[in-house]
Amino acid sequence: MWTVKFKSVLACVLSAVALAALSLGAHYSGAYAVWYGNTPRLLPIYSVEREEKLVSISFDCAWGVDYTDKILEALRFGDVKATWFMVEFWAEKYPEYVKKIDEAGHEIGTHSATHSYMSKQTADEIRLELKTSSQAITDVTGKEVELFRPPYGDYNDRLVKTASEEGYYCIQWDVDSLDWRDLSYSDIAMRVINGAKNGSIILMHNNGLHTAEAVPIIIETLKNKGFKFVPIGELIYRENYVMDVTGRQKPAT
Repeated sequence: MWTVKFKSVLACVLSAVALAALSLGAHYSGAYAVWYGNTPRLLPIYSVEREEKLVSISFDCAWGVDYTDKILEALRFGDVKATWFMVEFWAEKYPEYVKKIDEAGHEIGTHSATHSYMSKQTADEIRLELKTSSQAITDVTGKEVELFRPPYGDYNDRLVKTASEEGYYCIQWDVDSLDWRDLSYSDIAMRVINGAKNGSIILMHNNGLHTAEAVPIIIETLKNKGFKFVPIGELIYRENYVMDVTGRQKPAT
């Protein structure tokens, strides 16, 4: 009986030690482990626990620039700085827009080199995608890239771990505008307005059919509710944080 109890206690202690070690190592590389049942997983940052009413709006850039100027104008008029995630082939095709977005004071992250399902890639393939896609941005802006959003929101432990080891913060979202589905501008706006909370990361796309029309409504309404827009790099914690199972980043207590 005592042997069984001792083994149970020892197992609990060893599990706790393993979790602490895994979490500590992941934390300092920019990721954080959480437990799903008995399985540890590395998660990207979906949102951030904030007392202040801060939110971040982000735009993924992979196809075209048809509505990008209108989005930039709406952000300028609303005095909002956003985060733009660019695929390498987009940045290489439209360097003038990379420059325009950067010079407007916005933050730029990588959205991969090829817009592939990167969870299917090896660690070396992931590193290459991150390196070349970031370089395409840096070549234009002269600034280092530290944020990465996986294409399709697709990831696994290998992707998050490798990105973290390379110095990137892996970013998801907790408010999906679904603008890529060509919803009406009012439907897009209401999805964002109703979903936003302190520390939310909003997902939009630079070439959504009605995105540019929705952006001014989102900015004005959320500002009237007391929210302030900041780039993702200003929203996230860089140290002394933990992550819950929803991917919400919280300050360590």
